[in-house]
Amino acid sequence: MKKYRVNVNGTAYEVELELVSESEIKTAAAAAPAAAPAAAPAPAPVAGGHKVTSPMPGTILSVAAVAGAAVKKGDVLMILEAMKMENEILAPQDGTVASVNVAKGSSVESGTLLCVLN
Repeated sequence: MKKYRVNVNGTAYEVELELVSESEIKTAAAAAPAAAPAAAPAPAPVAGGHKVTSPMPGTILSVAAVAGAAVKKGDVLMILEAMKMENEILAPQDGTVASVNVAKGSSVESGTLLCVLN
């Protein structure tokens, strides 16, 4: 075990690092269960529709948009939690929700298709 002092933004921290062998890493990796997140099947986007994508990575807290519902520009389609902040995803235009491609609790990356408006 080796001790190091690390300075982060003017604050000093003491950390201890332990050197492990490659076989210990492989053993620990084999013992850890591989949990794959269950992804909801995403409906195919409608051709010619306006695609609403995630502006940042985060988690979908709620989905207000329902396929077939009419929306006005500025209506809340869903709430995206990112960096402990709740961000409203708003309709960029008037239209009808053609498809909703995420569900409550889904983790999304920047650019992920959230829904399609016609």
